[in-house]
Amino acid sequence: MQAARDRINTTKSIDCRHFINGEFLDPDQSRTFDNINPATEEILGWVAEGGKEEVNQAVSAARHALKGPWKSFTDNERSAVLRRIGDLILEKKEELTMLETLDTGKPFSLALEMDIKRSAHNFHFFADYITTLGNESFNQNNIALHYSIRRPVGVVGMINPWNLPLLLLTWKLAPCLAAGNTAVMKPAELTPMTATKLMEICKEAGVPDGVINLVHGYGVNSAGAALSEHPDVDAITFTGETKTGTAIMKAAAPTLKKISFELGGKNPNIVFADSNLDEVIETTLKSSFMNQGEVCLCGSRIYVQEGLYDEFLEKMVARTKKLKVGNPFDSETEVGAVIGKEHYKKVMSYIDLAKEEGAKILTGGRRAGQFDKGFFIEPTIIAGVTRESRCVREEIFGPVVTVMPFETEEEVLEHANDTHYGLGATIWTNDLRRAHRVASKIEAGIIWVNTWYLRDLRTPFGGMKHSGIGREGGSHSFEFYSELSNVTIKL
Repeated sequence: MQAARDRINTTKSIDCRHFINGEFLDPDQSRTFDNINPATEEILGWVAEGGKEEVNQAVSAARHALKGPWKSFTDNERSAVLRRIGDLILEKKEELTMLETLDTGKPFSLALEMDIKRSAHNFHFFADYITTLGNESFNQNNIALHYSIRRPVGVVGMINPWNLPLLLLTWKLAPCLAAGNTAVMKPAELTPMTATKLMEICKEAGVPDGVINLVHGYGVNSAGAALSEHPDVDAITFTGETKTGTAIMKAAAPTLKKISFELGGKNPNIVFADSNLDEVIETTLKSSFMNQGEVCLCGSRIYVQEGLYDEFLEKMVARTKKLKVGNPFDSETEVGAVIGKEHYKKVMSYIDLAKEEGAKILTGGRRAGQFDKGFFIEPTIIAGVTRESRCVREEIFGPVVTVMPFETEEEVLEHANDTHYGLGATIWTNDLRRAHRVASKIEAGIIWVNTWYLRDLRTPFGGMKHSGIGREGGSHSFEFYSELSNVTIKL
């Protein structure tokens, strides 16, 4: 693996073209922008800047492909294509991991295990799942037979984020294709490379021309807006911040598109005094700082019951100080660079705000000093905050967590639910009854007990309140990516 990494460090990145109707298009060079490596601030290459014209071309190709050979594919034939895509992702995992690491600044080892291998699993899972689906049938007192028909929803627009670029794209694309739809994708402008490479993989796997299309570009008043409002797009799925979700929802409303949103999170991590502290610390390090804290499911609000609070802080701070921030291609690196200059400024502004509000920075709070270039932030733990603090209430989306004490179960539930967000939550306790009781009262779409980030793709995933609309995973994905018709036959 180390030899592979030595090769990867010398591998050139790729320029990112639009992919429409089975072909990569050479853009007008006056309509491109630079792709920046967040760990070095070097230019990786250029990215085509698409807009309304390119979106129109892509949607037209996707609409036409709905009536082409793809329409006649059986479930087993679509399953075989999906499985081949997953296989090819694994065959090309070194190159894909390199591209993801260069684009995002995350550690190579994390990109390989979390982003690339799980992307392949998304296709393998839905390749299997599609062959198990059935439809409802009811005999109404021997008077009539009712049965359902599931058909594709049509052309699906996919707008994807920069934190887990390939993983979250494949999480949407795999069930979309399994259900027989066509797609137009807009990856985040900051992380375009693995999406571009995926188009090559899908073509090699046998996806017919026009079934998948990729338009690069920006969101507001550009490609993202054109895709959201397009009258020939039947559904929009989006992962990203809540404010952007609101804008997409407004753009999609006039044409009554189906929407599925996974939005922001400010997730509580609740530690009761009867917990196994060593286990809590190791998992909380991950839920706080994995992927530089740029995960919507990170437990950024940590609540620790009095009696364990001081010992938790002592051990958590000590372990956090040992985390290695560094070169993403170094095998010992645990925390890489945040995504870019503007996001770096945003995260640092919250740390400054916490200081102004009188909070205590127990560790971190600074630029990682050994780097002249790149957007590296030390993992940061903040204490002495109140529930009204902006650092507690607003999504920072970086390697920054707040830690607050609590006394009673009722108190921590009030604090945990005092937020506009409702994506995830973690509960630590060895009291089985308490675990069930607290889990039933947490206002979140996914709740972990004595673990974090453990997923079964058959289960529902999504948020409530300002954290999203709808659920995906297993049958829930097919509820979104297909339309049901009921057929009634009189006997």
